[in-house]
Amino acid sequence: MSSRTKVAIIGSGNIGTDLMIKVMRTARHLEMGAMVGIDPESDGLARARRFGFATTHEGVEGLVALPEFGEIAIVFDATSAKAHELNAARLEPLGKRLIDLTPAAMGPYVVPAVNLQDHLEAPNLNMVTCGGQATIPIVAALARVVPVAYAEIIASIASKSAGPGTRANIDEFTETTSAAIVEVGGAERGKAVIILNPADPPMIMRDTVFALVEATDSAVHDQIRASVQKMVADVAAYVPGYRLKQQVQITELPADQPVHTLLAPGTTHRPTHQVAVFLEVEGAAHYLPAYAGNLDIMTSAALQVAERIAAAEKNP
Repeated sequence: MSSRTKVAIIGSGNIGTDLMIKVMRTARHLEMGAMVGIDPESDGLARARRFGFATTHEGVEGLVALPEFGEIAIVFDATSAKAHELNAARLEPLGKRLIDLTPAAMGPYVVPAVNLQDHLEAPNLNMVTCGGQATIPIVAALARVVPVAYAEIIASIASKSAGPGTRANIDEFTETTSAAIVEVGGAERGKAVIILNPADPPMIMRDTVFALVEATDSAVHDQIRASVQKMVADVAAYVPGYRLKQQVQITELPADQPVHTLLAPGTTHRPTHQVAVFLEVEGAAHYLPAYAGNLDIMTSAALQVAERIAAAEKNP
């Protein structure tokens, strides 16, 4: 009998297929149990069949009907926000742990480098968004040093890496990421922007974090830079292509800068400086192209969550 935890993946598109290959190649505590889709001709299902895994093209009901279903403990959902609502309603009562790669936000927001330890027991964990996984760690790194009155993130991804699911969930992306910037990142107010970059050849994922903070002391600036660098290293431990594009920039705000329109009502901290952090995420190219860092960071983060859950359950 294998000591590894069996997982299923719902969604046989790019994200689900990349996640399957990551489970096969890099997971220490997990093994594939089933691949689930709705298109019988999808490449993801075809690959899973060639690898010898159980498959179904009948969605969540097909998964429940598989003989292997009883052995599966964790289910990754790489479908869409609306589909996840139905999948969760079907699977949670059956005792399956869900890791949600859609912006459905039904369970707690989880960013592994920031707050995974707080939610290891949750039945349904939400991976926020690709932009959230890339930028919320930076906001959290700032908030560990100084109050963050406002944080705005801009995620620029290659248009070729944005499939139908990503495009259909643009509204959910901005809403979910903005909320998680506050809830997980620790900013008093957050805003998220996504840009689909049509450049050809495609450019890798670029992310920018702008934050308004209260930090008048140069020694605090050094602490901010050190905190960001440590956080980048923490994320890179499970997303190797994650890195700073250039040094953290900290600039003083003019006394008459009209930043009040950006602040949350009742904010007590008067920001004195703007912090700008520029990041890029290169994919591991397991299945997706290297420029699709936006998809790679989601599958890498989801895998990290499942690995930690499986390890915790084996060593409570």
